[in-house]
Amino acid sequence: MEGNKTAYTTIDEYISQFPSEVQDTLNRFREVIQEAAPEAEEKISYQMPTFYLNGNLVHFAAHKQHIGFYPAPSGIEAFQEELSEYKSAKGSVQFPFDKPVPYELIRAIVKFRAVENRKKAEGKKIKKQSGR
Repeated sequence: MEGNKTAYTTIDEYISQFPSEVQDTLNRFREVIQEAAPEAEEKISYQMPTFYLNGNLVHFAAHKQHIGFYPAPSGIEAFQEELSEYKSAKGSVQFPFDKPVPYELIRAIVKFRAVENRKKAEGKKIKKQSGR
């Protein structure tokens, strides 16, 4: 799963390389993110499925033992308590394949990040309008 040097152009291409049970999990991740941020655009960034809404919103990727979810440092920090049972770093969390995926938590994190990205974009728009 790691070490594959294929250059993906779509999330479908990315997901299709994995065994069916991993594809099912990746497709569910994708659905949950789409439901939580329907206006976000899909793309590949850093060779990972990425959702973009006024900047990168979240990324996810399959690894040997887990799905990596990358909601930026703010997404991890805001849900630190809920994520405490999972291995995490500054901007990422690992959901192991041998545990149920907390899709409702992922949905909440994506919604949080969408609000955050919209506010940041609005702030930039106001600065631009005021000539700063």
